[in-house]
Amino acid sequence: MLSVAVRLMRAIRVTEFGAPSVLKLSPEVTVPKPGHKQVLIRVHACGVNPVETYIRSGTFYRKPPLPYTPGSDVAGVVEDVGDGVTTVKAGDRVFTLATESGGYAEYTVASDICVYKLHDDLDFTQGAAIGVPYFTAYRALVHKAHAKPGETVLIHGASGGVGIAACQLSRALGLRVLGTAGTPEGMKLILNNGAHLAFNHREEGYTDKIMEATEGRGVDVIVEMLSNVNLSKDLQMMNYGGRVLVIGCRGSIEINPRDTMAKESSVIGVMLFLATPEENKEAAALFYAGMEAGWMRPIVGARYPLDKAAQAHHDIIESPGATGKIVLTM
Repeated sequence: MLSVAVRLMRAIRVTEFGAPSVLKLSPEVTVPKPGHKQVLIRVHACGVNPVETYIRSGTFYRKPPLPYTPGSDVAGVVEDVGDGVTTVKAGDRVFTLATESGGYAEYTVASDICVYKLHDDLDFTQGAAIGVPYFTAYRALVHKAHAKPGETVLIHGASGGVGIAACQLSRALGLRVLGTAGTPEGMKLILNNGAHLAFNHREEGYTDKIMEATEGRGVDVIVEMLSNVNLSKDLQMMNYGGRVLVIGCRGSIEINPRDTMAKESSVIGVMLFLATPEENKEAAALFYAGMEAGWMRPIVGARYPLDKAAQAHHDIIESPGATGKIVLTM
């Protein structure tokens, strides 16, 4: 009989929903094989997103079957491709928007429509910071808010992964960009990444300063990372026809619907999982142009080795102020 050697890898496995401690490093997971229209990637880095903590805790509306490996945003090198893959080949540097087998691992399989070439000017940790943050920012600003050059956007919580992406993209789209952060370092970071003005959302009266900066008119678009804290305030800072894009939420909040009537404003939910392949392809085309032009430069914050995934999940939710994207390195 011919014996076929099974390749093994290290990967994080989740066997039950719960606290960050359910993220366990397994040293002997079988390396997946790419099927039809799939790509096998040797992972160099994987981004950590807040949504992965909601899924892990079991509180998200979508629950993967157990056991599973988290992670959608990897960057690495194509190891092998399945039948029908024409967009990438072995040896290409790539990043992903989603994976089939999970990204907190040394190898992952992804559908070819979720794999994009990584520009040589970006390293793998930057590549792992693109996926969910940048595609979410594009969906919010372009597909949902229909933001136009000359409009004013407030990025409420601008120093994290999605926030930095929204700052850079808003500036490239010709918007006037206001951003908030919770620390002086965060404020400096957003000013260096596209924001015209920065405000500290831990300061008393910061919303008054934002209204002053718009000469009392209010803002046209708000990209909201913590709607359960800020939504009521957001609705009082709107210009006529303003749009609040709800990207992050960790609970409920009471609002006065009259605030929407006064300015005919809208509250719009944003869920990247509902984007079509065509919409993602459109976003990817702009991002590659942004990498070439130099305005798209993902900012990497804390880096953790794979075996510290549980710490990364704790820190992304509990840290006092974000400064860039959290990534795992292999």
